[in-house]
Amino acid sequence: MAATRVLLLLSGRPESVSFVQSVCGLLGAGSGPGPWPMYCSLKRGQLVLSDRPFPSASARLPLQRPAFCPFAAFNQQPKAPGAPLPADRGVDLGVAIILQSSDRTVLLTRRTRTLSIYPNLWVPPGGHVELHEESAYPPRLSWGFPKYHHIVLYLLVISQESQQQLQARIQPNPSEVSAFMWLGPDVAAAVAATEDGTEIPRLPPEDLPPSVLAVELEEDGRARPSVLPMSTLLRTTPPIAEDKERVSTGTKFALGLWLQHLGSVTPLSCESGAYMDPDQQRKNRTWTLFPQTRGLGNEVHNPFPSPPP
Repeated sequence: MAATRVLLLLSGRPESVSFVQSVCGLLGAGSGPGPWPMYCSLKRGQLVLSDRPFPSASARLPLQRPAFCPFAAFNQQPKAPGAPLPADRGVDLGVAIILQSSDRTVLLTRRTRTLSIYPNLWVPPGGHVELHEESAYPPRLSWGFPKYHHIVLYLLVISQESQQQLQARIQPNPSEVSAFMWLGPDVAAAVAATEDGTEIPRLPPEDLPPSVLAVELEEDGRARPSVLPMSTLLRTTPPIAEDKERVSTGTKFALGLWLQHLGSVTPLSCESGAYMDPDQQRKNRTWTLFPQTRGLGNEVHNPFPSPPP
């Protein structure tokens, strides 16, 4: 049995979560996608979640899942006999970094085509607490029964270095990352506004560029400039399995939270994340604004050979 990485407090009692259970459902969330504010803490390598305050809770953070969450579907219909679902695992834990440069852009990386889990998907740099991130793969029940089930914590790290300075030091692993790009607020807002799970996304503002600049990585690690069509960034999760290039649902959610931070002129409420005083921020090279929990539809990824900064 794998180590329990996600623990719930239900009526004050700690409960582990089995693989097929919806974390949002167990915490009393409604049938929609959310987000729902939950209390959380990290304790001895475990993420503890509750819909009520508890002594070690550090923040009240949003938990969200897409409308097509396969584990929500399991709650609404009986599991088919003999379904090939893992019997020896619960819900695992992953971390993704929203890295903001001093000139207010954030870094996204594209997973390679050769990866067995979520190939060709644009995600933040990140990794996992164990080998295996609430996130599911496949992301839809119509793709097949899920093989992975995770909660993904999104951490905002604000750097005092510019995009150009950070890019000069980035060393992505070409066996896992095929490209990377930096998004500014305008493009990030258009990406975050796409309603995943629908056939047609909202139309972006007319002043958006038709494409964005990216950096493609060759197999030997050499980089070359590239152009990515805006339409690629606005794609949503298809109802059937395919590896078309797109931005993950969790990434869209995290970009929306990042934009909330940029637009705030006062400390963020506890529902948006843990806030650090600006005076303290000046004393540090980087600081964490929030861990954000995200619902189903993310991916297991580890684009860098060493932990992110």
